[in-house]
Amino acid sequence: MHRDEIPTPALLLDLQLFETNITALAQHCKWHRCAYRPHVKTHKCPDIAKRQIAAGAVGVSVATLTEAEAMVRAGINGVLLTSPIIEPAKIANLMKLVSRQRDMLVTVGHPLQVERLAAAAESLEIPVNVLIDLDVGDKRTGILPELAEGFAKYISKFPLLKLRGLQAYAGHASHVVGFKARTNATRTAMEKAVTVREELERAGFPLGILTCGSTGTFNIDSSINGVTEIQPGSYVFMDLDYRRIGGQNDTTTSFDDFAMSLTVLTTVVSTTYSQRVTVDAGTKALATDVPIAPEVKELTGLTYRRAGDEFGIVSVAEGGKRPSLGERLELYVPHCDPTVNLYDKIYAMRRDEVEAIWPVVRGYG
Repeated sequence: MHRDEIPTPALLLDLQLFETNITALAQHCKWHRCAYRPHVKTHKCPDIAKRQIAAGAVGVSVATLTEAEAMVRAGINGVLLTSPIIEPAKIANLMKLVSRQRDMLVTVGHPLQVERLAAAAESLEIPVNVLIDLDVGDKRTGILPELAEGFAKYISKFPLLKLRGLQAYAGHASHVVGFKARTNATRTAMEKAVTVREELERAGFPLGILTCGSTGTFNIDSSINGVTEIQPGSYVFMDLDYRRIGGQNDTTTSFDDFAMSLTVLTTVVSTTYSQRVTVDAGTKALATDVPIAPEVKELTGLTYRRAGDEFGIVSVAEGGKRPSLGERLELYVPHCDPTVNLYDKIYAMRRDEVEAIWPVVRGYG
């Protein structure tokens, strides 16, 4: 299939740039002697996860049980469920996965979750590897650092729950603009996690894992003594929200450690007006959770704005060339994770040819 034969709107992945991103993170982590367990919530795609594992990842991180099920079915080991599971029905389904993949890791952040997980483990006589989920400033999930030792002691009362380490996600630091400010934000958060790990080890809890990090802080967290692995996700695709946070030396306005490999392909479907055209990519094709407009790839003088569920408007600057009816445009996306979640497939492109079509995991929960 050629690019011009793809029905639009569609997700395109530039394989050359994607492969460069995969290699860049692998080499970075090898150099810094830090493991990585990339987060598949970005791509929700077993084919991409397999390539990350082949490049050196120790496993993958998942946000939902649906993602975990897809990765386990695909034969991917080292799955870490980063979000809390509290519903009994979900815990029952989680235990089915643990029975198939004994090295699976589950985060816990509340005694009730521990009790329900322990009861399910005891009923099946299956051990479960758990990480304490620390709230180091994100204020979403997890237990406060000062309560971690007591929580670890509580977990130890349940013999089938095997405490393997800590998770400390500082999402509030990942998009801080400016490398110096971002460094300060994530180091402040991770100092809490490193301190907790040291305190727990002195209390007799040997913890092999301290997992954390994001694409925005990959080159900060990987150099912190005590951090054993990082969980970047968006690095495989990149997006406009990440691009704006600035480079490592604080002299560049663009975060360009990884390339923009993901675009939405759209077709011009109306040219009624002289200084604008209508395309078939609207709010159902591009996530709207960040206040950043999609950008037209490579072509200058064109500005996109959403114009409803199915449509977008591309305005042409004075003196610019207006796209023709039926012409294909590619749009860089503001936020890759929720945009991918709108699609059921990714077209993996080698220049203008479709090399593969990769399915995206559907559903949430």
